[in-house]
Amino acid sequence: LPQVCFIGRSNVGKSSLIRALFSLSPEVEVRVSKTPGHTKKMNFFKVGKYFTLVDMPGYGYRAPKDFVEMVEAYLQERHNLKRTFLLVDGVVGIQKTDQIAVEMLEEFGIPYVMVLTKIDRASKGLLLKNVLKIQEFVKEKTQGCFPQLFLVSSVEFSGVHLLRCFVAHVTGNLPTVEAS
Repeated sequence: LPQVCFIGRSNVGKSSLIRALFSLSPEVEVRVSKTPGHTKKMNFFKVGKYFTLVDMPGYGYRAPKDFVEMVEAYLQERHNLKRTFLLVDGVVGIQKTDQIAVEMLEEFGIPYVMVLTKIDRASKGLLLKNVLKIQEFVKEKTQGCFPQLFLVSSVEFSGVHLLRCFVAHVTGNLPTVEAS
């Protein structure tokens, strides 16, 4: 089955976003902890007979000791990995640890997408500043990053439907409709 994985700093809202994305799929049951950095292992969720979603542990604050070995091995050996979703906090913007994650994805030649989470918590001015900074970073420093940034809120469900469609598209599960 095709796979997609979600990776990001501890406390970026990975589990909350996965829960929001798959709220219509009862077989994907994601627990969300009040404590950041609660995911210590890779969690694999089979989404029907369509694809597998992988929830990676967070990096940075409270990352598991074997994070680098676990994640690098997965990313380098998984040939059915269709896309990696790199989550960045919409309030704090792109951090040094996020840039290191980008460097790793670029080095391995892994296609990825940046997703800005928690957009409901950022003022419009701060959100715009962070979006522009990330767009500039993507343009100057990346080759494997999908050019479109996804902005989402797991609380208000903003952007969740569009991201859900993109996941369906990259896993080959979005039927194409001919324009008439």
